[in-house]
Amino acid sequence: MSVITIERKVLEKNDQIANELRNKFRSKKMFVINLLSSPGSGKTSLIERTVESLKDKLNISVIVGDVQTDNDAKRIGKLDIPVVQIITNGSCHLEAQLVSDAYRNIENEKTNILIIENVGNLVCPAGYDLGEDKKVVLMSTTEGDDKPLKYPAIFRNSSVMIINKIDLLPYVNSSVEDIKTNAKSINSKLDVFEVSCKSSEGIKEWCNWLMKLTKK
Repeated sequence: MSVITIERKVLEKNDQIANELRNKFRSKKMFVINLLSSPGSGKTSLIERTVESLKDKLNISVIVGDVQTDNDAKRIGKLDIPVVQIITNGSCHLEAQLVSDAYRNIENEKTNILIIENVGNLVCPAGYDLGEDKKVVLMSTTEGDDKPLKYPAIFRNSSVMIINKIDLLPYVNSSVEDIKTNAKSINSKLDVFEVSCKSSEGIKEWCNWLMKLTKK
């Protein structure tokens, strides 16, 4: 019982900070994405393709979360946009306070879209609000059709599912339709995009969706 009480207090504090962040983001008319996936699904590649497609139309900033190394931030930084690295030193998810601290480094930058690349994990990040407008869960065709069934919370809490690495479909035992069916059985309201970060197939549709939301 004491463990449940402690966990509740931690989440309540996180939600308080997340609401403060959300109010700050909205006051600046920023659209904020919390990008979630297991390791290796292609979060950083998706960000790279997104920035390449939109940086002449929108101002994009990125906060990157990793257990160790700043490799992803270095990759994104080559695109000449504001980027901040959070190294969690073992923690399996980002919390609102970490995002708040990181955002101070770029809050004076003009930003239309802020992308928060969460730590690669489909369990811990599911319950943590970071002040985002949308949680976006990314999975790849190489992970298996039943991924949504194995990790239902993160698909239930997300607004969007992106299926990456569709260029590998001829080489893996995976079905996009089965992935979508399993995900929709958990969250029927999920918007779904099918992409290949390697070939850029589907990236235009994803970016058009982002453009529409930033104009609201």
